[in-house]
Amino acid sequence: MADDGDGKLRTEQGGGGGGSSSPEETAAGSWLGGSGGLDMLLSLALLAIVALAAYRLYRRWGKRSGVGGAAQQGLVDSLPRMKRRDFTLEQLREYDGARAARILLAVNGKVFDVTKGSKFYGPEGPYGIFAGRDASRGLATFCLDKDALRDEYDDLSDLNAVQMESVREWEMQFKEKYDYVGRLLKPGEEPSEYTDEEDTKDHTKQE
Repeated sequence: MADDGDGKLRTEQGGGGGGSSSPEETAAGSWLGGSGGLDMLLSLALLAIVALAAYRLYRRWGKRSGVGGAAQQGLVDSLPRMKRRDFTLEQLREYDGARAARILLAVNGKVFDVTKGSKFYGPEGPYGIFAGRDASRGLATFCLDKDALRDEYDDLSDLNAVQMESVREWEMQFKEKYDYVGRLLKPGEEPSEYTDEEDTKDHTKQE
């Protein structure tokens, strides 16, 4: 204990150092458990201060986030369901969440309205790079870099079988979660004519 300051202090306060401590000091040492107990109280006090600061930050951030989240959800709810139509790459890029409130992306030639997933696909979202674009290659290669996206029509012909299977799986996941709103047109391809009856029937199937 001689080379351990904390241990020596505890021994002295515990009354084992021979009668030099007053009854008050002895009582205080017993209640605090020596300097170890004092350290524990200081640690708990510091922890309480940190927890309080974290709670205040959380409350402040949560209120801002809640207001922004509610506003974003209100915007999504206010948008009418998009009628079925086909898109060129140029038309698709208009729906990137920045130039328009609605967010679309394409997977394997299908265009989906992912506006309700704006926290993921919006300009500030982790997958915002796919907004208004053909996301097929990026999803197939698990790449979130702009190099994975092409400005011209991408026929995906250079992808291997595993990557193409991945694209089809992503397509199915998007079809289950988001509204399918049309096809991504190849260069020179004419858009399809969709009737209101077909559009309603397809949306009903998705629900």
